[in-house]
This record gives sequence, C-alpha cells and structure tokens, in this order.
Amino acid sequence: MKFLNSLDFSLLKASDEEIKETFKNHYYRFQKSEDVIALFIALKRLHVETTIEKIFKVGYTQNKSVIEGINEVIKALHVAYPYTSQGYNFLISKVTTKTKGAGALKRWMMFLRWMIRDDNIDMGLWSGIDKADLIMPLDTHTFKVGRKLGLLERKTYDLEAAIELTNTLKSFDEKDPLKYDYALYRIGQEKIEL
Repeated sequence: MKFLNSLDFSLLKASDEEIKETFKNHYYRFQKSEDVIALFIALKRLHVETTIEKIFKVGYTQNKSVIEGINEVIKALHVAYPYTSQGYNFLISKVTTKTKGAGALKRWMMFLRWMIRDDNIDMGLWSGIDKADLIMPLDTHTFKVGRKLGLLERKTYDLEAAIELTNTLKSFDEKDPLKYDYALYRIGQEKIEL
C-alpha cells in the first residue's frame, strides 16, 4: 500500500521525461525504477488512443476468454512502449498460449475481478464482461486451501490449476464463482487449520 500511495497517477498525462524524472528512484520488490517508468509511459500512450477496457474486450469478445483479453492488453503495452526486462515481464506477464505450466496470471485475474465484479470488495467499473468468465486469482493461499478442501486436485501451481479451481467453484455458483475468492484467501492467509 505504501508503494501504491507513492505513485502519482496524474503523471499519466505528463511527458515521458517528467515520468522518468519522477520515478527515477521508485522500485518495488522485483520491479526497478525503469520498470515502473516503462509501465507509466505505456499506459499514458495507450490512454491517448483507447482504454485498457476496450483493448481487453477486443481479445475477450470473440471466445469470451479472459486469457485472450489479457493477451491483447499485454501486446498493446509492448507496442505502446517497447521495453523488456525481467522485472517488467514479471509485472505485466507474457502472452499466454498454454495453461499447463504457465504462470497463473494472478495480478491480471485480481485486476479483472476488481474491474468486473461489483460488490463490497470489487468496484465493477467495466461492463459487458460476464463475471462467470473470470478465473480465480490463484496464489499460494488459495492453492493450498483449495487442495486441502478437495476443490483442487492439480498438484502444480499454474494457470491450469486456477482454471480447475474456478470450474469447481462454478459447481456452487456458475454465474459468480469468484465470490468465494476472498474467503479461500483469508483462510490461507490467517493460517486457519482445516
């Protein structure tokens, strides 16, 4: 939260030079200042022409696939500001063409949950995307709890596991399987014995 609060989002309307100067000492965990700068410049450039929501919908709409929507956004970020580094690639992820052995895209799945679902936790700012198509933002907590509760058989922590857990949760609520996300996460985070 401290890092997020340190970001000045009005800079999305500033020049590239101003963004570079402002963030020259910003870093967070795996992201260096150059990675933060790259993301801000890419977002700023995209905002001139379109929105992340519109880009996402280009990929999502054809097959109702959030993965395809995420891939469109990742590609657009790279086109807007061609930059690559280990930290930046970790931050925005790589285009995903397989689910087995692929990263779970947790940050993207969490972002989509916030943007699409509308309740006391999620903002529901995007329309035209079915919350039934969302995929669980799988982290170590939801993965372990899902396995312990018998909701997840897959032993590998990957995108395939996130999809499997989501499909299991659809058996409880096919229209909104992610409504169980927060509960599963908190059980794991609080280390509640099952």
